[in-house]
Amino acid sequence: MKLKQILYILPVLLGANFGCSKDVLDQNPQTTISDATFWKSINDLKLYCNNFYQLLPSNPSNNAFYYTDNNSDHLVPSASRNLRLNGETLVPASGGGWSYGDWASIRNTNYFLTHYQSVSATPAEIAPYLGEAYFFRAWFYFDKLMGFGAVPWINQPLSTGDEELLSTPRSPRNIIADSIVADLDQAISLLPSRTTAQSMRINREIAQAFKTRVCLYEGTWEKYHSGTEFGVAGQDGSKFLQAAAEQAQALMGNAAVGLDNVGQPDGYQQLFNQLDYSSSKEILFWRAYKVGVLTTGWNRYSNTGGATGMSRRLVESYLCTDGKPISVSDLYQGDDSLETVVRNRDPRLRQTLYVPGDLMTVYPGNVGNVIFQRPGFTLAVDQLNTTGYQLKKGNNTDPAQIDYTTRGLIFIRYAEVLMNFAEAKAELGTITQDDLDRSINLLRGRVGMPSLQLNNITPDPHWEFPDLAAIINEIRREREVELACEGFRFNDIMRWAAAPQLINGYRPKGAKWAQWEGQYPTLIPGNNIFLDDEGYLDPYHNDELLTTGYHFKENRDYLLPLPVDQLTLNPALKQNPGW
Repeated sequence: MKLKQILYILPVLLGANFGCSKDVLDQNPQTTISDATFWKSINDLKLYCNNFYQLLPSNPSNNAFYYTDNNSDHLVPSASRNLRLNGETLVPASGGGWSYGDWASIRNTNYFLTHYQSVSATPAEIAPYLGEAYFFRAWFYFDKLMGFGAVPWINQPLSTGDEELLSTPRSPRNIIADSIVADLDQAISLLPSRTTAQSMRINREIAQAFKTRVCLYEGTWEKYHSGTEFGVAGQDGSKFLQAAAEQAQALMGNAAVGLDNVGQPDGYQQLFNQLDYSSSKEILFWRAYKVGVLTTGWNRYSNTGGATGMSRRLVESYLCTDGKPISVSDLYQGDDSLETVVRNRDPRLRQTLYVPGDLMTVYPGNVGNVIFQRPGFTLAVDQLNTTGYQLKKGNNTDPAQIDYTTRGLIFIRYAEVLMNFAEAKAELGTITQDDLDRSINLLRGRVGMPSLQLNNITPDPHWEFPDLAAIINEIRREREVELACEGFRFNDIMRWAAAPQLINGYRPKGAKWAQWEGQYPTLIPGNNIFLDDEGYLDPYHNDELLTTGYHFKENRDYLLPLPVDQLTLNPALKQNPGW
């Protein structure tokens, strides 16, 4: 649909299902509004802002949120290759992220920003909702920036007469990034703190944390895409990296945020399977779900395989308990079995994948327990495990929580802020041991891992980025481990311009098959299950287009293509490089 047709439609206000406070949840949905009768009270501003929460990502059924890294090198979905990673994306005729719904969210924030002053209220009463509007415009525009790079920056609601704006070209990428950061700065200045904000609404700390994500992304994008068609002329990313570090540091001094479950057995795993994070210091931004919404059980995919599996690459990235990589540590017990894979390893590995004997489900009533014995290799395609490394992260064995009840979907947690701080400082070349002790080493300390010592990093012959500094390699490794399967990996690959190191020529593998020899009578290696020359599971062995690994097109695939209809309807738009 043409942008002109999208942006002058009056927004529809929906009843909130964001797990907000009771008065939000009890609002009757409105399907039409009139400027003459709306924009009267503070409650109108609140009702309008409730609509923005509806547009946040939803939690896939069966706890499938933790399979969002299927679009990366960390998980191996049964649906074979990822089209974008393999350079198979096509220019869409329409849609493709440039549809009515995609732009309507931005249009609706602009509509709020040009109408809120009609409300009769004090600036202090208006400020929280005005802050929410600025936050959500930044949230929605950041998604556009990651997908398309430069896009038109539109900061007012458009009407049928706005022909000049409706035919506007794409603004330079750095202008879009600067504008997103400016919106977040506005939000930070207006929003209440998390200690005074209404329950389940955007607060200042959420906006601060999100700003660190935006600035780290754009800073590293500018740095690693410098000199290419995707870079920003005259920019090296340092401005954004500095902003990421400064904003993270400001948040790190806030007593209202911190890490949960420090030193607790299985404390890392317990972060990801809770129903209510309202008392958490770490989970800054999350979405709740109401009883009755779910139609399938919490643990179904965890119990079977989830139509995916952790890759061998991800599993091998975890350090041993002496703080050394498996390539050099005397503690490494090898990978002949799942039990040896996790032995003497970073405890986060043991809390992320299933090992025989693990409790998978405690059913309510007298149904009994389900214990993990071996991966689900022989199940239906939409349930099977592909690699032998079956994902446990997100699994919940509390019978009080798994009986079709609510569950929380995490958007931002404080651990990411600590990671963003360390990475920004390392990329700037200013990181110190004190910086590490205030960030990464807190994450390691939570699970009892040794601290990272800036001047005593053990060289790893298998570093993913041998041309980069040792500290950057180790910070990126820590990011892999701490944020595994939470949906960050694809965007990390894009902003690091890391397709040559991580994607091209890569065909994901799994565990050693010999440990299950004879346990699956219907599976015959070389017939219906495939191994590489070393005996590791090779799920994509029969995919002719992956014989030599993925074929990401580095001159094209870092950004999505604009749809044909929009290029035709708006000649001022230009296609992304390589398409």
